[in-house]
Amino acid sequence: MTKPESDFFPTGTPLQWRAITAGDLDGWLELLHRMAKEDQPDWVEERADLQQILGSSKTDPARDTILGLDDAGVARAVGVIQRNPGSTLIHSMGGVDPAWRRQGIGTALYSWQAGRARRRLDDDGVGEGVLRTYAEERVPSHLALMKVTGNAVVRYFTEMTRPLQAEIPEVEIAAGLQIVTFSDDLSEAVRLAHNEAFQDHWGSEPRDEESWRFTVTHPEFKPEWSLAVVDEASGEVAAYQLASYDPASRELLGHTEGYTDLLGVRRKWRGLRLAPALLAEAMRRFKADGMEHAGLGVDTENPSGALGLYERLGYIATHRVRVFELPI
Repeated sequence: MTKPESDFFPTGTPLQWRAITAGDLDGWLELLHRMAKEDQPDWVEERADLQQILGSSKTDPARDTILGLDDAGVARAVGVIQRNPGSTLIHSMGGVDPAWRRQGIGTALYSWQAGRARRRLDDDGVGEGVLRTYAEERVPSHLALMKVTGNAVVRYFTEMTRPLQAEIPEVEIAAGLQIVTFSDDLSEAVRLAHNEAFQDHWGSEPRDEESWRFTVTHPEFKPEWSLAVVDEASGEVAAYQLASYDPASRELLGHTEGYTDLLGVRRKWRGLRLAPALLAEAMRRFKADGMEHAGLGVDTENPSGALGLYERLGYIATHRVRVFELPI
């Protein structure tokens, strides 16, 4: 069995620790489902997400993943760190089986993640960085862990939903611009449009071809609900909206929901009401396919006024996610 970096190997816990392998996918997924039953998140990773983590250039599975096993070999805790090549930002994710919490396992696991993050920066000769973690406000154990480990809240994100039985507005866009359905032929242009649109957004890093390919081939991605605004004169993508459907949404949320994962407008075309036009068209497609709600998430402090836009379109907040960072 491959162990994680021995310098930061958790000690003083009742679990045995090693790196995650492809053979652990079933046990890892079962652990996430046990955590979800207790924590009630609005989304749970599926097998494709776990496979992507192990195969991503952002993660070295033998060094950047860790699995805690009980004496029977059942997965009881998991941790992962991910980093874009050359970035000073490192993401952490993971958790502990609800039946095994309050034993210091979460603290030991997070300490290992912080230590491994420091090692990744050292390997590239980078002096400073941050370890970022997203924690839902309705999971007090996660918030408590962030506090005790010295993290600080740096941002808030709000999850929102909109019932589709309410009237969907008609939003006209300027002549010469056309809303079209996402296609493979448009994919690269949409990726580049996204990177440009989000280059001035807090916390955003460019999507490389690998991560973009995973986004648009994910089992939950819905190309027929995903859209682009094309400038007919130049053929350029001016704006876009990518959508997905989680089959477990009714169980997790109490309703079926078409979800807007990405929405952006390139600077040259801002102020033309392209974002509300895309959302309205997405709502119509969601509803036509039997969805009961439309959902999305928003950076609460986004200076573009996105939160107000969504509220005017009828979206209401359901819960918040706190973004924590630890200086590394």
